[in-house]
Amino acid sequence: MSAAGSALGPADLRAAAARIAPHVVRTPLLPGPRTAHGTSLLLKAEHLQAGGSFKTRGAANAVLALGAERVVTGSSGNHGIALARLARTLGIRLTVVLAAGAAPAKAAAIRALGARTLSVGGGVAEREERARALAAETGAAFVPSSDHPLVVAGQGTVGAEILADAPATETVYVPTGGGGLLAGICLAAAHHPVRVVGVEPATTPRYARSLAAGHPVRLPPSTTVADGLRGQYPGVVPYPIVRDRVDDLIAVGDAEILAAAATLRRYGIDAEPSGAVALAGALRAGRRERAVAVVSGGNTPARLGALGSVRTAGHLVHSADRLTRTAGSLAGP
Repeated sequence: MSAAGSALGPADLRAAAARIAPHVVRTPLLPGPRTAHGTSLLLKAEHLQAGGSFKTRGAANAVLALGAERVVTGSSGNHGIALARLARTLGIRLTVVLAAGAAPAKAAAIRALGARTLSVGGGVAEREERARALAAETGAAFVPSSDHPLVVAGQGTVGAEILADAPATETVYVPTGGGGLLAGICLAAAHHPVRVVGVEPATTPRYARSLAAGHPVRLPPSTTVADGLRGQYPGVVPYPIVRDRVDDLIAVGDAEILAAAATLRRYGIDAEPSGAVALAGALRAGRRERAVAVVSGGNTPARLGALGSVRTAGHLVHSADRLTRTAGSLAGP
């Protein structure tokens, strides 16, 4: 398959990698559990990324390329945290719109970093509508969590690193919410024989439903332990990229997600439920293959609680930067 029809290509991923390099770390591939067939999985350690998740990549690519002084976004938490860290560093005024059910600890972390938050009723769809309208009203740049070419290109650097560090990989399992990470990895794999498999929470299979219908489908608000993957519909930018390149989509239930998170903890990886979804999918598939599962985030309540307990946002930034240095040391030179 190819990413035909997409305006994005390999050059965009290379430009994104160069642009964001000062603000992100090249996260390592860590040894993971064995599948039912006894083959060992590798784990792309985005829980060690600056800001605690892969979201920093797309956020950095967008704000640096746009050069905006004011930014508005809608976020379940990790994208808002990523943007808030960048906004503090770059002197950008940021407003983050949160949907009902957003994790309070993530909202607190965003505010501790100096950003303004607004809450709206309803789900992710209502959140995005309010954020887009607020950006238009105030003249700010709107930087969504997934549905933007610059965001998708930034997230695609995850896939580029996986294929550079482990070129014999046969399958990459990708947690899928709005689809920015899945689309980015599809772009990175456009000319590579690797299988790309998106993994969605069973309560929010928006990409599986949309691909089956042949067009984007909007689902009602839902609940899942994977709070970062509650998107109700595929993004306009990610959808055609995913449609033209993804090899499979897997749905996993909350019990499987929590079991995968527990497995990660046994390997010394403290991932949030959203960050364990790809591993849950890989374990459910149980294939005999050389596979990588993306551990997309590590902003657990314990970590966010520790960060939120510090007195100043400066201490919060220092703690996040210390995590970045740890990831850098694991990744090696």
